[in-house]
Amino acid sequence: MWRNRNVWIILSGEMIAGLGLWTGIIGNLEFMQEKVPSDFMKALIMSVGLLAGLVAGPLAGKVIDQSKKKTVLLISGLGRMLSVIFMLVAIGTGSIWWMVAFMVSIQLSATFYFPALQATIPLVVKDENLLSMNGLHMNVATISRIIGTALAGIMLVYWSLISLYWISMIAYGALLLFTMMLRIDEEEGREAKVKTAGNSGGFMEVFPVLKAYPAVGMTLIMTLIPLLFIGSFNLLVINISEIQDSVSIKGLVYTVEGIAFMAGALAVKYISTKWRTTMILFFFATMVAVAEFMLFFVESTFITLAAFGVLGFALGCFFPTAMVIFQKQMPKEYHGRFFSFRNMLERVMFQVVLLTAGAFLDIMGLQLMVVVFGVISLSLTALFFVQMKRRNIVLEEPEPVAAESV
Repeated sequence: MWRNRNVWIILSGEMIAGLGLWTGIIGNLEFMQEKVPSDFMKALIMSVGLLAGLVAGPLAGKVIDQSKKKTVLLISGLGRMLSVIFMLVAIGTGSIWWMVAFMVSIQLSATFYFPALQATIPLVVKDENLLSMNGLHMNVATISRIIGTALAGIMLVYWSLISLYWISMIAYGALLLFTMMLRIDEEEGREAKVKTAGNSGGFMEVFPVLKAYPAVGMTLIMTLIPLLFIGSFNLLVINISEIQDSVSIKGLVYTVEGIAFMAGALAVKYISTKWRTTMILFFFATMVAVAEFMLFFVESTFITLAAFGVLGFALGCFFPTAMVIFQKQMPKEYHGRFFSFRNMLERVMFQVVLLTAGAFLDIMGLQLMVVVFGVISLSLTALFFVQMKRRNIVLEEPEPVAAESV
């Protein structure tokens, strides 16, 4: 795998783009803290972009399956780069509406970019290397998040807010150059088979395929559990900083969670040799709920950082395992539509979680909210486990049903 130039290009591009993404996210939070006092209104602004991505999701899936993956990556990457212009205008005018335009445009670009990338990885990496590649890709994204958030914090002390977005634009431009260097076999071999089977239909064809591959459907539903925590992550960080009256805690939270995530993504390769896939998914889904309960003691810096450490390690084990199930068991001719559908589903959940978390933080405060979220996460984990046993779904082995028979 290490001799595969596409692997190095994807990982290098992710590192550089991640720096731009996270410096921009920290800039967004800083801008909203200055302009928007209510947590619910912050959540509402963040959810607008997600809604735009949700609307574009069905089109994105169909386009990705019927087009060259590299072309989709290039056009959506260019869109991410140009979207930064809206944020530069927002800072110059002090207008929240220009920030909303930025949120919408960058989410629309992401709606095409990330499913296309997820559909590209199985085309450039052998099946036996998918778990390693997914773990590496997520680790690189996490490293870029740690460096990006730390860099943004330093820049905010010494430079202006607008400098963060110039860094983002430069990073997205570098991503475009890396994407141009990708070499994907999109005329022959595996990709040709993908294009000649099953891609003439619409987005709705994903649903009967999910029915035929229940392990994929169950894993897809399972990935919604961590979104209670992930969807409210930025709002939680802002509130923790206010409760502890500490600016530095923001960087510490991102750093601890990121390092723990990398540790989990590295450890899951070993864990997968000892535990069944079912055990990995359900155990670490439970640990996400444990992390939520730990935040009840948010006044303690140690327990707060420990909670995000537990969360990071759990996610580092959970998501690479789930991604391998998706990439191996879902037929490749449906990858574009499936990953777009998955992103759509996540965006719906992000919408719900963002707005709910914003309202809960205004109404009941952080401590009661994390207890409610913990109970929901634990209950959903137990419910899905019972359903899996009742329907006799096996996550370890691909279903024998062929895609053509669907």
